[in-house]
Amino acid sequence: MEKLKKRWGIDSNFAIVMILLVFAVTGSSSLKIARPLLDYIGFTREIFPMDWYFGALYWTVRILIIFPIYQVLLIIFGWLFGQFNFFWNFEKKMLSRFGLGFLFK
Repeated sequence: MEKLKKRWGIDSNFAIVMILLVFAVTGSSSLKIARPLLDYIGFTREIFPMDWYFGALYWTVRILIIFPIYQVLLIIFGWLFGQFNFFWNFEKKMLSRFGLGFLFK
């Protein structure tokens, strides 16, 4: 725990628990929200042939669609659990690593 507190710049164990809880809730929620959205736009596994490379294409596109949903929910749940500053900085760092750092300048 001490390594996480030092790495993340956090003072208490309670903050670590809240951060880990936000990650868990966000991951589950993004998948629950994405499924009906993807079904609504007609993006289902059945529209792809059963070959392995179409399966890989399906999962790649699905992850690319879910990624922005996850990012938004991470900020929302971070705010709800009182860890907005941590997750805002986390988002800026992660998106800058993906080459999207210009969004925050």
